[in-house]
Amino acid sequence: MEVVPQPRSRFLKVKCDDCGSEQVLFGCASSRVTCLVCGKTLAEPTGGKVKVLTKIVAVLE
Repeated sequence: MEVVPQPRSRFLKVKCDDCGSEQVLFGCASSRVTCLVCGKTLAEPTGGKVKVLTKIVAVLE
């Protein structure tokens, strides 16, 4: 029986500081993530995991 390794990447549910809307983003996104409602930058790429600039509400498994 083979053991399947757990993924190292996660999806994050974040909340915008300006408008309060919640959005799901990928933890290893390769481009800037902006709020779909107001356009504020929520996360920036760093070459690996994203740098989250707002509050993380939940880590989705």
